[in-house]
Amino acid sequence: MEQIRRRRLEKLGGPASSTASISSPKPEASEPSSSAPSPKPVAQTKITISPAVPQQIAGSNDDSRKRRATGIDPTSATPPPRKQTSMTEEPLEDYTDKVLGNVFRVTVDPKHTTDAHGHKLAFLPNLQQELADEGAPQKLSLDRLEEAIMEIATALPHDKPLLDYLLPCWKRVTRLIKALRSHVPRKGEILREARRLCFSNCIFALTMPELFSREPNLQHDTLAPYLLRDVENDSGLCMDFLTEALSRIQEDDTIIPLFTKAMVDISNRLATLTMNDDYKPYVNAMLTYTRFPPLLNALAQHPFFQMAQSAPGIEKNTILGPFFRISPLQPEVTTVYFTGPRTMDKGHIQTSQNALQMTLTTHQNDLRAIINAFIRASQDSRNKMLDWFAYIMNVNHKRRAIQVDPKEVSSDGFMVNVTVVLDFLCEPFMDSTFSKVGRIDVNYFRRSPRLDIKEETKLNADQPQSDAFYAQKLDGDSNFITEIFFLTLAAHHYGSEAANAKMKNLDKDIKYYERHIALMEAERPKLASRPDQLRLLETTLQRHVNVLEKSMALKFSIEGVLLEQKMQSRSLQFMRYVTVWLLRVASQSDYTPDKQLHIPLPVKQPEAFSCLPEYALQDILDNFTFVFRYIPQIILSAVGDEMIALCITFLESSEYIRNPHLKSSLVSLLFHGTWPTYHLRKGVLGDLLTSTKFANNYLLHALMKFYIECESTGASSQFYDKFHIRYEIFQIIKCVWSNDVYKQQLTAASKSNRSFFVRFVNMLMNDATFSLDEALGKFPRIHELQETLRDATTMPQQEREQLEEELRESEGKASNFMQLGNETVAMMKLFTSTLSDSFTMPEIVQRLAGMLDYNLDILTGPKSRSLKVDNPEKYHFNPKTLLPELIDIYLNLGSSAAFVEAVAGDGRSYKPETMSAAGYILRSKVLKDPPQLAAWDDLCKEFAAAKVIIDRAELDFDDAPPEFEDPIMGDLMKDPVVLPSKHVVDRSTIIQHLLSDPKDPFTRQPMTIDDVVPDVELREKIEKWKAERRIEARSQVAAEVMDTTE
Repeated sequence: MEQIRRRRLEKLGGPASSTASISSPKPEASEPSSSAPSPKPVAQTKITISPAVPQQIAGSNDDSRKRRATGIDPTSATPPPRKQTSMTEEPLEDYTDKVLGNVFRVTVDPKHTTDAHGHKLAFLPNLQQELADEGAPQKLSLDRLEEAIMEIATALPHDKPLLDYLLPCWKRVTRLIKALRSHVPRKGEILREARRLCFSNCIFALTMPELFSREPNLQHDTLAPYLLRDVENDSGLCMDFLTEALSRIQEDDTIIPLFTKAMVDISNRLATLTMNDDYKPYVNAMLTYTRFPPLLNALAQHPFFQMAQSAPGIEKNTILGPFFRISPLQPEVTTVYFTGPRTMDKGHIQTSQNALQMTLTTHQNDLRAIINAFIRASQDSRNKMLDWFAYIMNVNHKRRAIQVDPKEVSSDGFMVNVTVVLDFLCEPFMDSTFSKVGRIDVNYFRRSPRLDIKEETKLNADQPQSDAFYAQKLDGDSNFITEIFFLTLAAHHYGSEAANAKMKNLDKDIKYYERHIALMEAERPKLASRPDQLRLLETTLQRHVNVLEKSMALKFSIEGVLLEQKMQSRSLQFMRYVTVWLLRVASQSDYTPDKQLHIPLPVKQPEAFSCLPEYALQDILDNFTFVFRYIPQIILSAVGDEMIALCITFLESSEYIRNPHLKSSLVSLLFHGTWPTYHLRKGVLGDLLTSTKFANNYLLHALMKFYIECESTGASSQFYDKFHIRYEIFQIIKCVWSNDVYKQQLTAASKSNRSFFVRFVNMLMNDATFSLDEALGKFPRIHELQETLRDATTMPQQEREQLEEELRESEGKASNFMQLGNETVAMMKLFTSTLSDSFTMPEIVQRLAGMLDYNLDILTGPKSRSLKVDNPEKYHFNPKTLLPELIDIYLNLGSSAAFVEAVAGDGRSYKPETMSAAGYILRSKVLKDPPQLAAWDDLCKEFAAAKVIIDRAELDFDDAPPEFEDPIMGDLMKDPVVLPSKHVVDRSTIIQHLLSDPKDPFTRQPMTIDDVVPDVELREKIEKWKAERRIEARSQVAAEVMDTTE
């Protein structure tokens, strides 16, 4: 004990002579020996402290010289009446005795039991005895203050921490120092020395409790409880205490470990709380630390700041993890904000989400302040902070898996908080002019990066190519802007965008459970007579309801978090920066929105772009699409020309991106940007797409190019994907078609790039034919199922469910295909009204006529009787709209003799009675005005006249030699060509074939139309034979006329 005391004195820095005579209470003195009374029975002394402050000291039963605390008359606690103020200055000894007594609430005068404010004072019998033995005045002094503190601290009850006594003392002396007038320096020295001794004993109480005859106690020997209390609380740590502590860290190496241990304790306790609990004091404690960089540096160096953890473990077992874990997305919290979600109306949900957003925003602002302080504390703490964020990203790759196991990843709330804080850190360099975008180093992943992207899918590189590129390391370190940029990009991918994906999955789960709950509730009445089965059903039903309500509460919570407008505005600003940066890397230029971007992009792709993780582009598209869909009001000030440039550039140079889904997302983004929003009839992007120079120059060609390309994406779902993509392309074109520039571009494309245009129109016709056929072909079965289910009152439940499932599936397909069919017909009407000549080219006209005749026959011929279904609008089927649009296409092309001949020559679907029926419907339903009806009648007559001529020609040429006939179509060839396989077919036939299959139809080898060779000799033979047959036909007609005359 004496050794510890010496160390203590050395730390206090006081003169040895001043404390050498202090008598230390002995540990064994707590059990006095009755047989050997001591003249100075220190060991028998016990100090009794009230719950709030030290009060009194009871002496030994055997020591008549020492006053018993219990013997104090309660009335003596009343402060004596104030004496008349004297002008004589108070002696320094009296001032010292009074102020030390007031600060430490102790006295050596047994008659002085309260201070001037009525606070009870604890009597120190041991010190009083020593003073009496020495003949010294019975007053407290600086020389004996250490003994006084030791005596009372040793005698305090061991079930209470020493700091409960010492901290209030510290605060009292600190307040006195602040209130002291400057012209009494001696008093200031007394108070400052008292504060110094008080602080030192606070530290010793935590680090060396043995000095006070105490055993170490983890619950007592920590600053954590005091950091959690308000600074105004007498038992809470104030800024003065922290400042004093930090001023001593050079001379006392125990101070920093005390504070780091305290924060580790606070973090561990916070890890057990949720947002439902009182978590704010824990956050405030960390915010207090942020004012003192040395504390943050120490925390950053602590082993628990970043230790190897599983993804879920980061949230609980690292120092900062529990602070980021607090979120309204914690399961216990969601059910509090959204109690009974099945019965909540939209207004109630919105109110709860607003409350959720306010609470979360406050917490995220606190997190921002904490991380900002770590970043600014020192270079070491900054690096540790970046390491921590990178570790979070590297262990959470599975958050973007198709099936996510919550036990293997960090929670949504934690990851969203990380994303938001990183967005905050990006704000300083995200100016509106993109002046700092050049500081983002594209070679970050080649300079020993913190982030691991090895397993991530790359934009346009396979694994070996990517590995080889990143194996070529570069020297130097990445700057802070680059580090934060790539960390934030990854955080969006694994954080907010993963939460968005989870919300979509919850939608599916909720629909699943709602459907099954409805089925079980329908079964309940049937089991009324079977109680055992009914109980089982009720149990299962309740389990489904519980899961449903948890899912709904979580979905509403995620919506509330992700729909916070300020958060999404920051996110969009960051995505704008990523957009500009990506375009700079891909184009190898210094592009910014105020500069012109030239496309198509260079043929040789920069490897730095190709090897970037795919999420660099996916995050942009997902984020903007989400905002367009749910909170478009915030995007008006966040979107610029760079977003249009991004979509058009990578649709035009689609070879820069490997993933077909990612390419189609470019179209989806433009499509969502054209949705009507508030006062914007064309949506947020519509006017920009219509009027900006870059869009005028490149948009239409880029859309047409991708319309063709999506025919074969390589994805397993490519057949159905293409219809969805093309539907969106139609909507975009319709949005911008009011600008004549696009009409001129379409005309120019039909002339300058004929093969490209022909492929585009061919696919338009394919889509119209297939989609309308698929949609209308489902109607007979839908009608049959509707009739069957309408009369199925006695049908077994299982059979009924099967039929209902088939009906839902058929209705879904019919609706989807009908929408595409409607849009395709509308698009063809739009295009044919602008450039009818281009749609009557030999390569197109026959197929176009066949498509129109086929669908007209279905709508107006005998097959139309099978199109009756309940509520046809449900499937987007409106014959009164579809039929007039088909007629418009006929009328748009009717001036072309080639089109008239093609319609009349359509042996499969053209029927004069179909044309007449269409005219009758148009008149009876008033679907066209009189001039258009007259035009239709005239056109029908032209079709009929052309049909007579064609029929006659077929009679004339029906005995053509086999070598003159097309081996595929069986028709007389007009322009025979030789294929690479040496087979001869008509040019129109091979053109039509190559539009859908770029291979030789006989050998299946790849080929193009440029590979064919005209068979001039055969064509001349055919023409000569046809001329001879016409002469013979005319001679025969003339002979028949002569016979008739005779």
